[in-house]
Amino acid sequence: MAAQADRQLARRSFVSYIDKSREYYQAQGFEHPYRWAAFDEVPFSPSSKPLNESRVAVVTTSFLHHHDSAHGAPATGKVVYHHPVAEVPARMFTDDLSWDKQETHTDDTESFLPLGALRSLADDGVIGSLNGRFFGVPTEYSQRKTGLDADEIAAWCTEDGVDIALLVPL
Repeated sequence: MAAQADRQLARRSFVSYIDKSREYYQAQGFEHPYRWAAFDEVPFSPSSKPLNESRVAVVTTSFLHHHDSAHGAPATGKVVYHHPVAEVPARMFTDDLSWDKQETHTDDTESFLPLGALRSLADDGVIGSLNGRFFGVPTEYSQRKTGLDADEIAAWCTEDGVDIALLVPL
C-alpha cells in the first residue's frame, strides 16, 4: 500500500459556514472579518407561570413582505415588525437568504411560523393563549441591528403581556 501524502490544507475541503462568512465580509470590504457573538451571561430566565397559563408569542426571522425575485435579489425595507396572527400570510419572503434551496423549501409557512400548531395547543389547554400578533426580525447579519431589534421585540412583548417568546429562526 502506497504511503499517503501529507496534506497541508490552508482551508477546509468542505463548505464551511465559518469560512464562507469570513470571506463574505472580507469581500464586502469590512476592516475586520466576521466575529461571532458570544455571551457569558444570557438574559433568559425560568417562566414564572405554568405553561398552561402563559401567553406565547412567536418571533420569526423571515420577512413578511413577499415579492417575486428572479434571482433571489434582496428585499428592501427590511425592518423589525409585528403582524396580527389572525392574518396568517400564505407566503413569506425568504429567497434572498442562504440555505440549501435544492434540498428544502419554505413553501410551508407553518414550518417556520407555527401559528396553527400554537392555536391548537391553546385550544387543548397546553398553553394559556397565543399572542394576538407575531413578531419578525428579518435576517440582517448585523449584531448591532439585532440588538436594537431585540429591544423593540422585548418592548412589544411587555406591551402585550407575553410570558414566553418562541424564537423560530429560519
